[in-house]
Amino acid sequence: MRSTIWLGLMLAFATSAGANEVTVKNDSLVNNSSGSIQAGFAAGEKAASWLTSPCDGNIVAAQIFWRSLTGGAPISSEDSIDIYRAGTFPTAGALAQELAGPQLNDGVINEFRYLDENNTIPLSVPVTQNETFVLALTFSEAPNPTEGPSVVSDSGGIQPNRNAIYADLGSSFSWFSNTTLGVNGDWVIRAVIDCQAVSTDASVSTTVTSTSTAYAPGTPLHYSITIGNSGPASSTGTTVVDTFPSAYSGVLWTCAASGGASCTASGSGNIIDSANLPSGGQVIYSVNGTVIAGTTGTLSNSATAIVHAPTTDPNPTDNTGTLDLMPATSDLIFANGFESPTSAPPIVAARATGFRPTR
Repeated sequence: MRSTIWLGLMLAFATSAGANEVTVKNDSLVNNSSGSIQAGFAAGEKAASWLTSPCDGNIVAAQIFWRSLTGGAPISSEDSIDIYRAGTFPTAGALAQELAGPQLNDGVINEFRYLDENNTIPLSVPVTQNETFVLALTFSEAPNPTEGPSVVSDSGGIQPNRNAIYADLGSSFSWFSNTTLGVNGDWVIRAVIDCQAVSTDASVSTTVTSTSTAYAPGTPLHYSITIGNSGPASSTGTTVVDTFPSAYSGVLWTCAASGGASCTASGSGNIIDSANLPSGGQVIYSVNGTVIAGTTGTLSNSATAIVHAPTTDPNPTDNTGTLDLMPATSDLIFANGFESPTSAPPIVAARATGFRPTR
């Protein structure tokens, strides 16, 4: 059914890809390599590539290498270029878009970016990262069985479950794997995907709080360390570090995650953990320990979340949270800085301002 002819191929593209565009292909064809013209198709039959998107984006162009044996054949008007969602190989799934009546030039990779002949309605089919879709050319008539022009397959072998033919073998049209019909190469049928620019910014922040407003030496003390990501990007493998004060002993901690985040469930001593923080995700470390007896002065504790490349934090100043606690005292007047009674102004000073003592 298929007539195979080997020849040297020169590749030519109709347009160049934009900054965020990626050409997706199965074939290994490059300039001055060899391929095979597959000219055994009948009207209504299709050659189809199963392609996988490398990103979230939109299919914005279809590319088909069209070649005759001698070159210079007239422009071929074929039935359609069809984009399908993946079904179960080799059968394509639901039709996502049809480009009717493509005009194919001999000897070049023809690129199609519009749905109409006036080039006013752009092709745009949304796809997600790692989604497989099917790009197929439907023939309007049978090519010349010895010269073409027709579609081309490469000579680098064939990838499994990547190349299909929709054919009528005498009873009805059905989908077949290329190898079932003796075509042992990958179709030079490609797609161009405009990958959406995805921000790498993740706004990660850290706060440290305590249930106590002051510490008492020799007694328990609780800390809460909250690390959140307001996005828009995820911060994967965020390093969380809290080296506790030397006066804080017997430290045990647990971690609770929300919003799709994750962290280590529990640990002891200093925190050196890896947390995954999707946009809107949060982890909270609940820490319990004891302030060593005889501790004086300020008890300072700082926790830091470190964001790793390729993710960046547009405001790294809030990646570290610090809490300073002073020792507790039972005399609230002295704790607030008031003078002792022995150093208070004498009563005569009060009289000088107009006050009269009560008798």
